[in-house]
Amino acid sequence: MSKITNTIDYNPKEIEPKWQKFWQDHETFHVKDFSPTKPKYFALDMFPYPSGDGLHVGHVENYTATDIMARYKRLRGFNVLYPMGWDAFGLPAEQHAIKTGEHPSVATAKNIAHFKKQMLAIGLSHDWSREINTTDPKYFKWTQWIFRKLYEKGLAYESNEPVNWCPALGTVLANEEVIDGKSERGDHPVFKKPMRQWVLKITEYADRLLEDLDDLDWGDHVKEMQRNWIGKSFGANVDFKMADSDEKFTVFTTRPDTLFGATFCVVAPEHKLVKKITTKEQSNSVSKYIEDCSKKSDMDRTSLNKDKSGVFTGAYAVNPVNQEKVPVYIADYVLISYGTGAIMAVPGHDERDHEFAKKYSIAIKRVLTGGDEEDINVQAHTGDGELVNSDFLNGLNKVDAIEKISGWLEKENLGKKTISFKLRDWLFSRQRFWGEPFPLAHDEDGNIHLIDESELPIELPVIDDYLPTEDGDPPLARAKDWLNVEVNGKPAKRETNTMPQWAGSCWYYLRYIDPHNESAFCDPEKENYWMPVDLYIGGLEHAVLHLLYSRFWHKVMYDCGLVSTKEPFKKLVNQGMILGDNNEKMSKSRGNVVNPDDVIESFGADSMRLYEMFMGPLEAAKPWQTNGISGSHRFVKRMWRLVVADDGSVNPKINDLPNAEAFDKVVHRTIKKVTEDTENLAFNTAIASMMECLNAAYKQDHINRSTVESLIIMLAPYAPHLSEELWERMGHKGTISFVTWPEYNPDKCVEDEVTMPVQVNGKMRGSLIIAKSANKDEVLAAAKAVESVVRHLEGKTIRKEIFVPGKIINFVVG
Repeated sequence: MSKITNTIDYNPKEIEPKWQKFWQDHETFHVKDFSPTKPKYFALDMFPYPSGDGLHVGHVENYTATDIMARYKRLRGFNVLYPMGWDAFGLPAEQHAIKTGEHPSVATAKNIAHFKKQMLAIGLSHDWSREINTTDPKYFKWTQWIFRKLYEKGLAYESNEPVNWCPALGTVLANEEVIDGKSERGDHPVFKKPMRQWVLKITEYADRLLEDLDDLDWGDHVKEMQRNWIGKSFGANVDFKMADSDEKFTVFTTRPDTLFGATFCVVAPEHKLVKKITTKEQSNSVSKYIEDCSKKSDMDRTSLNKDKSGVFTGAYAVNPVNQEKVPVYIADYVLISYGTGAIMAVPGHDERDHEFAKKYSIAIKRVLTGGDEEDINVQAHTGDGELVNSDFLNGLNKVDAIEKISGWLEKENLGKKTISFKLRDWLFSRQRFWGEPFPLAHDEDGNIHLIDESELPIELPVIDDYLPTEDGDPPLARAKDWLNVEVNGKPAKRETNTMPQWAGSCWYYLRYIDPHNESAFCDPEKENYWMPVDLYIGGLEHAVLHLLYSRFWHKVMYDCGLVSTKEPFKKLVNQGMILGDNNEKMSKSRGNVVNPDDVIESFGADSMRLYEMFMGPLEAAKPWQTNGISGSHRFVKRMWRLVVADDGSVNPKINDLPNAEAFDKVVHRTIKKVTEDTENLAFNTAIASMMECLNAAYKQDHINRSTVESLIIMLAPYAPHLSEELWERMGHKGTISFVTWPEYNPDKCVEDEVTMPVQVNGKMRGSLIIAKSANKDEVLAAAKAVESVVRHLEGKTIRKEIFVPGKIINFVVG
């Protein structure tokens, strides 16, 4: 049996640019808006922020995965929309402008050009005729237009909110942008500060954002992250009056049945009551503690691992169920943004409260049975039990006790049943230059006016200084000609805050559908055809906020009759992080970032694509090993050698004769495996199956032409440049992108043989490949003849033979 080895070398530096140019010149991936004969498929990447660093190999994993699905679906007969754009507003470009004086739009344009060049070099099959950019006035005109809809529906309002203020950056930061009291970018101090902000009423959609998660094909972990962020809780609001004044505060609790065990209360440092109730003796301690808290993010404050700290205000409140005085503390783990900003503490039955009570020598009471072997002063009992030491609740279980105490509180006008959410309304403004201007103006009487639709887009003015003004106003306040306008014939000033970077990314998927429409954000007929997005791939870091915000905007637009679906993203997949070769997250500071340009230069884009998909399951974190690409590169070259002879013609071993029967079965099993695995985004095992089929092909005297073509077509989504070139050399004209995906014969996919492990006294001693049709006696006889098993049976008596058909053989010997 002769092997196929004679070939010229595969040269990706010639072949890959050739096909990239072909795709661009022929607009291969420009999709039609409607197809009467094809089902639609909308594949979407989370579009990138075009930083100056360019793409890294983590981006490549994300984009290659989506590209594989887009290419595969085209081969399956789908009309595929696979677009790309740029989330280009935001703080980094503005900081670059402050340092260099280069306008953010100039730096952004350079970065976009670099990103796009890299994407083209990877061989991604985007429809570049639909490219969008959130900083393009033709795009953010519609971001402003959608904000008008939110305002008109009463979902946008002005408020003075405590925010994360970074003086050095001159802007508000999201909680996620603050680490240990400092800005993620630049490591500058961050403080809590009340500021005038625009806020969106996302809380009005909290229930729908929860309920509609059930219908989505998302990972359970992402759904749970969203549920936890929204944080719906059933409980009661309970009023606590101060002991020595007419002041009172309200706590929210999910366990009002444990009220008799409440021995102290805690209010957030930002609570409006703190200044009123703090005694003179405690004022210095309280003030210092509040200042320290202002430097911490909400995430730092609520970390389960942090040491619980607090300060006594000097004041006492009255427990409404027993009239006992309880001390009132402030503590950073209570947030003004959650519930009522105040809690009742039941240290006997809550670990956090117990830790706090022990630290500050506060009384601990048992009000629930169970865990009786524990001393309640040593360890909190957090399980359920019957109520004790609770007056009229004694002997009741949790459900009945909650019902009874809730009724009593309402009867006594001391509280009522309620539902609380962790979710807070969305702070939707930034004190920055490089963002979307609001379509708003303030008149001299303090009234707010929407700018008319005819005046959109409101573009950014030209300014030289991107820092906030001396009096703290945002940088847009410097642009006097831009700032001063007339509304209804009266003087007014434009809103000088800008929208956050989230604004443009909330709805970008819709603009891809109709990117050049000047009269609407999207044609309704096109939206109805393409939505929802069928596959959305992106990093887990966006699993909460971006997705939550997008879902919120989409639901508002659904209520306005602007979109046809309740949810934007049907299926969501989070690709795993690609780590450095030291198993740490890639970063410039660690010196472990891998530039895809370097990998392409050494191995070619197809080898890189195959390697990144072959590293492991798409959703798993994987360490990068540059030497690991050599295996994928060998596969690419072997595939080339299978098809191409020394003179560049098709290898003479490929002909129209039928395959050997055994090899034919391998081919059909491969088609079945690759089809199923690609559908399920199990790209690593699909590639492994193609590798096995290629190995089998090399052992054949000849290979049927259609078999080789099937293998090339299956490889096309994964290694598109190589596949295009081989397809052409096989005599086909045009692109492989829209040919028909191969079909398999189910009858040829049935396994005739099975591999069975053979054990002796429960330990694996060998394996056996045998026909599925073999009976028990035949299998046992063959197992006893396996060389590695014979050694463990010699001189011993077989006391028992265990045989599980198709699974295992075990000889028990003595």
